[in-house]
Formats: sequence, structure tokens, C-alpha cells
Amino acid sequence: MTKVAFLSSPAPEALKVKNTLETLYPSVAPEVADALVVLGGDGFMLEVMHCYLDAKRPIYGIHCGSVGFLMNQLAPHNFLERLEKAIPTHLYPLEMTVQQNQGQTTKALAFNEVSLLRETRQAAKIQISIDGVVRLPELVCDGVLISTPAGSTAYNLSAHGPIIPLETPLLALTPISAFRPRRWKGALLSESAEITFTILEPEKRPVSAVADFTEVRDILSVTVRQIKTYGVTLLFDHDHNLHERILKEQFLV
Repeated sequence: MTKVAFLSSPAPEALKVKNTLETLYPSVAPEVADALVVLGGDGFMLEVMHCYLDAKRPIYGIHCGSVGFLMNQLAPHNFLERLEKAIPTHLYPLEMTVQQNQGQTTKALAFNEVSLLRETRQAAKIQISIDGVVRLPELVCDGVLISTPAGSTAYNLSAHGPIIPLETPLLALTPISAFRPRRWKGALLSESAEITFTILEPEKRPVSAVADFTEVRDILSVTVRQIKTYGVTLLFDHDHNLHERILKEQFLV
């Protein structure tokens, strides 16, 4: 029998489901579990992915929150059977390296996206380089983001970026409310690309950088690349797998 650890968000619905499952199935500590079972929404799932990144345990999510794109539906009475038949999906994060005004260097990981956002009423001015070559000398905007395929249906899609099938080795570079050049819609980049954002007029037009839920303010530049030395394995029910959901998302109107 698969040894599982149930991890719940503090939401009442998630705690209720956790109690139900623990009465039906034995639970162990995360350190000795074969799989981690996450109860909540996508936000809590991201927290667990970051927290247990070094544990290298597969993660099976059960939707008990407001958004459940990374989660499975609740089926308490055949839970172990579904878990053992679940399809693994491997996700690799972006690494964000930030240079701040005060001289500090900060690093953080993002499984969804790295986003740059203006901090004040004035639009940001950002230069974009790909693999050391300046591709956009000046983007005047509210912000810009770089998204993984798994994150392409999140903030990226809301910013009118493209949905990327999960198995595609691409990243989405998407502007947020671009003012100049007004018609620039972004770009699709190789997953091996190194993207550098340089903040123009950083004191007059301060910009923050966010990797999933890690925020760094008053930045000078940000370099982003995908890394394969870290990663997580998510488990999805056969009839509710992430590949299928990303495909379906492209036909919603």
C-alpha cells in the first residue's frame, strides 16, 4: 500500500476533507511518505511544491479551493486506487536572479511565472535581452512576465499571453499593458533561453519582481532561466490530467 502524507491548507473545506481521508486511510509523516497529498487550491499547491522541493516526493493534489488547475477532483472512497493509477507530470522551475538598488543579489524559483511590475503611478521602462542580445531596447508598460507551460494558463493568460502545451520546450514572454511599442504582443522563447530585464530610470520608475509568491522591490535588473536540476512530479488522474486541461483551455470561449 502506498504510504501517504496529507497536507491541508487552513481553509475549513480542506481541513474537513483531510479529516475524512485520515479516517479512511492511514497517514504518515511527509519525510517517510511515498506521496504527498495536498488538499486546497493552486496557491497552497505552489507553497507545498516549494517547501518540499528537496524531498523529491510525487505530489497528488485534491481540489478544495477557489482555483484547482493543478488539482484532482475529490473521490474519497477510491482514493488510493486513483492515486496508484495517476499519471506523473514533471515540472521544472524558472530561476530568478535579481540585482537590487542597494547592491544585493536575490534568487528565487517560480513554477508558474516571473513577473515584473511597476511600483508607482508611472509606467515602467524595461529593456529586454535574450541570450545577451538586446531584443527590445525599451518597453513602456505596467509590467512584463516570463511563464512556464504549466503557468501559461495563469497570470500569463490573463495578460493575453499564449497557452503552451505542457510538453512543448517553450517559455512565454508576455507584456502587461504595453504602452510602447503598443502593438507588441510578446514572444515565444526556447526553454534554454536566458532572459535579462534591465530597468530603465529605476529611481524615477521603480519596479518589483515576483517569482510565484516571492517579491523583491526596487530592482535594477532580473535574469531568468529555466533550470532542470530542481523539479517536482505532480500526479493527475487519467481523466483529469494536466495535458488535457491545457488543451481544453485553448477552446474555451
